[in-house]
Amino acid sequence: MMKFTIDEIKAEHQKVKSGADFPKYIQAIKEKGVSHYTAYVSDGNTEYFDKENQSVQTGSKYNTLSISETLNLDLFKTRLKLHQQGGTDYLTFCKDCAENGIRGWEMDLNEMTCTYFDNKKNNILVEHIPSQ
Repeated sequence: MMKFTIDEIKAEHQKVKSGADFPKYIQAIKEKGVSHYTAYVSDGNTEYFDKENQSVQTGSKYNTLSISETLNLDLFKTRLKLHQQGGTDYLTFCKDCAENGIRGWEMDLNEMTCTYFDNKKNNILVEHIPSQ
């Protein structure tokens, strides 16, 4: 049986006002038993997994975004940094991902890494998640 519910995850996510709040969110859902999750930029669906690989999904969160076939890694890195510093909200960040060819990301809460991937599921960028 899952240790966490999608409602618990959503409650924690609502506390995140910008990328600057992100480390606290990661710590909170890790404590609830999330081992990793995958976020899909096209509609905002996020799938959360426990250590037994059971999962729950949020379902789509916004109207479908078209993911560019062209990867623009430099511009994406610039927009990512802006988001991490609190300069953009989540939807703006997702639009930035889509425009720059990022299909989604996987967060590994054990390794504390975030791996962004493109339309072909190639790993594009791996970042270390800062602890609080």
